[in-house]
Amino acid sequence: MAGKFVLKKGTSGKYHFNLLAGNGQVIATSEAYERKHSALNGIESVKENAPGAGVDDQTDAPMVVKWPG
Repeated sequence: MAGKFVLKKGTSGKYHFNLLAGNGQVIATSEAYERKHSALNGIESVKENAPGAGVDDQTDAPMVVKWPG
């Protein structure tokens, strides 16, 4: 199953969206938006800008991956 965006309105009255993986796990959460239209624009922005995006790791420690065995 493909991932999906889920748009929600919080108790504060502000909108935010979650990006869910195909298994239903939340993999990204947006900022809070005052207007629904702004949240929908945020979803469109992620759709347009994320495909093929690289990783810019700006942490001070290199990532070490250890494989079992």
